[in-house]
Amino acid sequence: MMSDTIRAIILGIIEGVTEFLPVSSTGHMLLAERFFDLGEGEFWKSFTILIQLGAILAIVALYFFKLWRVAINMFSDPDARRFVIGVLIAFLPAVVLGLIAGKFIKGYLFNPWVVCFTLIVGGAILLWVDQLELEVREDDAMRFPLPMYLWIGVAQCLAMIPGVSRSGASIVAAMLLGADKRSAAEFSFFLAIPTMVGAFAYDFYKSHEDMTTGNLGIVAIGFVVSFITAMIVVKTFLTYVQRHGFVLFAWWRVIVGTLGLIALALGK
Repeated sequence: MMSDTIRAIILGIIEGVTEFLPVSSTGHMLLAERFFDLGEGEFWKSFTILIQLGAILAIVALYFFKLWRVAINMFSDPDARRFVIGVLIAFLPAVVLGLIAGKFIKGYLFNPWVVCFTLIVGGAILLWVDQLELEVREDDAMRFPLPMYLWIGVAQCLAMIPGVSRSGASIVAAMLLGADKRSAAEFSFFLAIPTMVGAFAYDFYKSHEDMTTGNLGIVAIGFVVSFITAMIVVKTFLTYVQRHGFVLFAWWRVIVGTLGLIALALGK
């Protein structure tokens, strides 16, 4: 039997690696639970949500000074205020859809078959977008037009289907709307902050009774591991996509999804 500490470390690494890459952290978590007996049980399902805060704090740490300038100038600087409004506009569609259809989505779509199919389809879309000769009109994630923020937020709603990828959906939408690869990726990071903090707060409220002293220690391990891993991945990811695009992540999705379908078909 795998110890809880080892399980927490493995899940923390999966979360930190996949949360900001366009490969779907939720999808990978579901497949890890299905094929490797990771994350089974109500506590571990909550654990995978709770350790997302570690990944989010990695973004806050990496962009601390930029976010701090926005925060202190929000009421005096029109550009800072406009960016905050833009993030809230992009965040709103996911909130509305989550309230309306969240239970239906979790009840019917959170299964390995859906994950594998969406991983493959999402990989094909990434390959297609990466090969397009898109006109770049925006290179600063903090200065996108307000309608662009809204459409990115609408696209992010697709990520409520496991396997789609929140970062993948927002990156693809931003690029199709005229953003370069770096700014598209950076805005997906910024948009993740309210989205994932909201998910964390909601799940912690639902599961706080399960958080015994021992469980809190396991969560802390996963939290720290996801924080450190996400820090490394985000810094590497931005440099990589500027030079090489998204082909690697697209093929990763296709391979994982295909292997998953084969395993499911074999009754694994």
